[in-house]
Amino acid sequence: MAYRIVFFDVDGTLLDEAGTIPEDTRRAVRKLQDAGVLTVIATGRSPYHLKPVADELGIRSYVSFNGSLVVLEGEVIVRHPIPADNLHRLAALSEQRDLPMVYVGDRGYAVNRKDHPDVAETFRVLHIAEPAYDPGYWSRNDIYQVMMYCLPGREEEYEPLLQDLRLVRWHRLSVDVLPSGYSKASGVRTLLEKLGIAPDEAIAFGDNLNDLEMLACVGMGIAMGNAHEELKAAARRVTRRADDGGISAALRELGLI
Repeated sequence: MAYRIVFFDVDGTLLDEAGTIPEDTRRAVRKLQDAGVLTVIATGRSPYHLKPVADELGIRSYVSFNGSLVVLEGEVIVRHPIPADNLHRLAALSEQRDLPMVYVGDRGYAVNRKDHPDVAETFRVLHIAEPAYDPGYWSRNDIYQVMMYCLPGREEEYEPLLQDLRLVRWHRLSVDVLPSGYSKASGVRTLLEKLGIAPDEAIAFGDNLNDLEMLACVGMGIAMGNAHEELKAAARRVTRRADDGGISAALRELGLI
């Protein structure tokens, strides 16, 4: 199969546990680009949080906010913030159940609980600055994604209360709240259609549960060695860990570098 495009998750995929891009990954991405293969980032991160990684790798196309903001070579082709009525429901649920939430917009982000340890832990994992405290941030800005803090299994209790929203777990302590119909997979499909590339000609790398649909919608879905076990079970291939040459090893095995 001649693959024409490769989608990369960021955390735990392009970035290792220290939050850096391994040198072998950097070389592998450069070789793909030199060979004319399009490289794209697909992440739950905002554009400003993925920008340092994209700039370092020379990538100008991305699926951000798990699919609700998509850019192709610098041009926005999908922009879908969470509707205001849904944000009102989220804010009400937060107050009723005492759920910390981080509201993420295209220009900034804020949390509705001060100094919460769960929020601090997840942002340490992401290697990015903790959000400022501003509980009303959602009412004054376009919000593309909300990080809601709840333990595994609790999201099933909240989903019926949140019409037109979907919950996708990305961390033991947190789920991403997204507009219904949007995901990494929806962003990937939009890009493929725009470019006239068949799904069978696409590869995707990921490590967490928000990558499940993306890996399933391309011809070659690859789970990192550090991936969630459920993702490994669903992937076409499992490669090494991010910090052990996982991306470069898989691309070599596929004959792309």
